[in-house]
Amino acid sequence: MTDTTATPAMMRAAPTERIEPRRLVAFLIMVFGMFMSILDIQVVSASLTDIQAGLSASSTEVSWVQTAYLIAEVIAIPLSGYLSRALGTRLLFAISAAGFTVASFLCGFASSIEQMILWRAIQGFLGAGMIPTVFASAYTVFPRSKFHIVGPIIGLVATLAPTIGPTVGGIITDLMSWHWLFFINVVPGIIITIGVLALVDFDQPNFALLEHFDWFGLITMAGFLGALEYVLEEGPQYEWLQDTSVAVCAAVCVVSAIAFFYRVLTAREPIVDIRAFKNRNFGVGCLISFCVGIGLYGLTYIYPRYLSEVRGYSALMIGETMFVSGATMFLTAPIVGRLMQKVDMRLIIALGLIIFALGSYQMTWITRDYDFYELLLPQILRGVGMMFAMVPTNTIALGTLEADRVKNASGLFNLTRNLGGAVGLAVINEVLNDRTDLHISRLQDRVTWGNIMATETLNDFTQRLQGMGDAALMAMKQLSQIVHRQAVVMGYGDAFFMLTLFYVGLSLLVMFLKKPNPNAVAGRGH
Repeated sequence: MTDTTATPAMMRAAPTERIEPRRLVAFLIMVFGMFMSILDIQVVSASLTDIQAGLSASSTEVSWVQTAYLIAEVIAIPLSGYLSRALGTRLLFAISAAGFTVASFLCGFASSIEQMILWRAIQGFLGAGMIPTVFASAYTVFPRSKFHIVGPIIGLVATLAPTIGPTVGGIITDLMSWHWLFFINVVPGIIITIGVLALVDFDQPNFALLEHFDWFGLITMAGFLGALEYVLEEGPQYEWLQDTSVAVCAAVCVVSAIAFFYRVLTAREPIVDIRAFKNRNFGVGCLISFCVGIGLYGLTYIYPRYLSEVRGYSALMIGETMFVSGATMFLTAPIVGRLMQKVDMRLIIALGLIIFALGSYQMTWITRDYDFYELLLPQILRGVGMMFAMVPTNTIALGTLEADRVKNASGLFNLTRNLGGAVGLAVINEVLNDRTDLHISRLQDRVTWGNIMATETLNDFTQRLQGMGDAALMAMKQLSQIVHRQAVVMGYGDAFFMLTLFYVGLSLLVMFLKKPNPNAVAGRGH
């Protein structure tokens, strides 16, 4: 006979099993704020050339429009856990949304590159608080039985926003101007700020925490993460430590990292609580998140670069081609939610990583003729794999922590994904540069006077260019361009093959995850 006596724990858990409409609406408003913050990175990256022309900036200067945002964001994300406990979800999110909106407005009116970089840094720092706050709310406000609903929502936003960024950026710049990349945030930002102030009541602030705010911890964390982001952003194009500024930042990063970790392990109230890593699922989940970030941001970079560099696509055409992955992610999200209820989440993660690897493998045979239809299946596999890998990882990493540790842990978890993206871009750039140089050298060794096909091609070009100047020199230049383009394409194939091997190997990492207890109450126990 089954004992039906209600325990105090059951009585407390029972009322929370349904999601209150007010809380759901408040959460969805916050999710849209997070979407806006993440989207802003890729939206702007698609239109940097237009911003460069509009502000009369050099290519080096305009790259700081992105770098300033990313450095500020990567510092603010781990800080958000402490601020969320001190100010409460409602106040922190409202400040973040309002600050992001004002900074967006000022970016749109920037008349010099210096103004743009300043407002972008402020926009990144203030907007970053929205991202981990949404993740923390998802896994503390809602009961475990509803994780299969809220998990795919935040997972979809975290992966969809970077993916469709080039599409949205291309369309806005094409139809209006680059100023509207920023102005478009203003009205939604005001609505989000008001909505959060009116509806969010998830927790109470603890202003006493601000009385012993660890400024030394903040400075060392800023030095560590800011310098690391700079090294990863600028290193590939400046030959890493051969450049003085990169070498100085690398030194600042190492010294600051040592001071930062000493501080967080000894301070009474550390600015970031890294003890969450003692939870095995959280630690392994962060490692998977870091590696998924490499693919998420890496492929959002590599596809548009190929389409622009080799195919000569405009920003709008690139956006239309890239939309396939975004649409696939949107359609896959509810399927993942259902599977999480019935299948071991570790198997879903492993399957997602293998599907992602398969999509990359399809691109190892890339040629200069790859167009929308050749990229269709790889992009579908990329979208499916990303959602299968990301959503269960979020739930396993954050959903098994105690409620009082989720806010701090959420900042660390989101930081790992962003750092993974920064590392991924640096490695992919390095691979593309090195492998392209290698293939140019190999192809030049083969394209000699002894090569009949090369000689015939050169003679054919020379005959076509007769009467247009130095035909022989022009023909040689044209042949050299063909060799260079072929080497570039082969470099892309190598980068995709590297990602294939990486994600097949990563799928084995799920063996280190502990199977979460499906009956555990949200936020209780490990």
